[in-house]
Amino acid sequence: MKNTKVRALVESAIMIAIATVLSMIKIVDLPYGGSVTIASMFPIAIVSYRHGIKWGCAAGLAYGTIQQLLGLSTLSYVTGWQSVVAIILLDYVVAFAVAGLGGIFRKSLKEQSTSLALGAILVCVLRYACHVFTGATVWAGISIPTKAALVYSFVYNATYMIPETIIMTIVAIYIGSVINFNAQVPVRVIKSEDSSASSIITALSGLPIAAALIVDVALVFSKLQNAETGEFAIEQIADVNWMLVGIVSAVAAMLAVVLFVFGRAKRNAT
Repeated sequence: MKNTKVRALVESAIMIAIATVLSMIKIVDLPYGGSVTIASMFPIAIVSYRHGIKWGCAAGLAYGTIQQLLGLSTLSYVTGWQSVVAIILLDYVVAFAVAGLGGIFRKSLKEQSTSLALGAILVCVLRYACHVFTGATVWAGISIPTKAALVYSFVYNATYMIPETIIMTIVAIYIGSVINFNAQVPVRVIKSEDSSASSIITALSGLPIAAALIVDVALVFSKLQNAETGEFAIEQIADVNWMLVGIVSAVAAMLAVVLFVFGRAKRNAT
């Protein structure tokens, strides 16, 4: 029993450290907060999957606290203790602590990769809800327009949370199919080369969508800031190259469909 707790504690510490490092590697860093990372919350989901929700939430809470300490500068933009508490809890501590629920489907689903993938989606949806709430309340009038704040918060936070969700889900499917986290010590899952290749191809089908979303975010939000004052300027949305956004999205969708169908066909053939 003691050895089990020690193992869980050591693994949690390692996963928290990995998650923190991954959170600093930002694929896209939006101008008004939010970023796309390389599945930075997934290590916490692994803790949850291996050792249960209690350990996962404890690790998530520690990870969320670290994220808050790294983002202390954001508190300088608001006044009033209510706003400060809301940002600390919902934009950081709780928003990242929910990663501890990543293993919630372990008992209900036998296939590890599916369980981890659904856990990843749940985690990202809950985090998205936290950011939407603070965006529509605390950040309204600061980085989000006061008018139609809820709608804008839904859209703005989706621009980085959707790619984040896709990337984390892909990572969950791939890692869950090649490493057995049910073993006392995680071991590699031995598969045939064809089976492994089909799993990788299927998982990679989401990458074009994630890449397109990242490009679309950059194309849209680069136009929504006044170059001289640095202030938000929604009227500049007319300057966005919507044709390019449409082309990028369409090409990505076609590539995703081709990869997914090819991966499924290869799996069925084996």
